[in-house]
Amino acid sequence: MPITPQNLVRHELIGLKAKVVKSTDSSQQGMQGTVIDETYNTLKIETKGTEKTVAKKNAIFVFTLPSNVKVEVDGQLLVNRPEDRIKKKFAKW
Repeated sequence: MPITPQNLVRHELIGLKAKVVKSTDSSQQGMQGTVIDETYNTLKIETKGTEKTVAKKNAIFVFTLPSNVKVEVDGQLLVNRPEDRIKKKFAKW
């Protein structure tokens, strides 16, 4: 199943380009790169050869899909184990 804006939060995020557009940690705002790992509460983003960890619940992300569509997602929707997000029901999505 291809990744679309409608199913992004239920899909694998590793490998997608991501940008932090808003965060409670001002040093993370504007950070962009490729998602290389995901845990319950964090995304690990590779930027310019370094790995940075971003808390999901404190940030708003813009993901670039393989079709070059950009989708803004509140990190609060992503807080969960990746394999459990498939089963979760989302009001907006």
